[in-house]
Amino acid sequence: GSSCEYCDFESDLCKALHEPNLQPGWIRRNGLSGMGPPYSDHNGNDSAYFLSLSSEMQSSPATLRTNTFLPTDEEHVCQITLHYWISRMSGTLMVGLQKHSEDTITNIWQVSEPQNQWKANTITINSTEQYEV
Repeated sequence: GSSCEYCDFESDLCKALHEPNLQPGWIRRNGLSGMGPPYSDHNGNDSAYFLSLSSEMQSSPATLRTNTFLPTDEEHVCQITLHYWISRMSGTLMVGLQKHSEDTITNIWQVSEPQNQWKANTITINSTEQYEV
């Protein structure tokens, strides 16, 4: 069976992101919120919710951390697809991997050029131990 989980922020944060890990600066909003672009989610739905950085946080980092994922093996690699929008004034979106035996976070993907449109990227993760993203 598929262990895929879809994270759409419609009612709250999804299971992958637990509340204590939502740092200040992230806002759950939709395209009708009057906060500027994007005015819809990646499917073009203006009432669908997504996470957005508040304008006060433009210069400081804000982190989202997942729940713990189990180790991957030959049959179960982990693929995470991100839908993201980077506006003109934004900084860098980075994805990091933290294995449970390590204190450090390894940067596995990043993008910084403004898109002003929704883009998607799929990241494949192999880890022999439990990890967070």
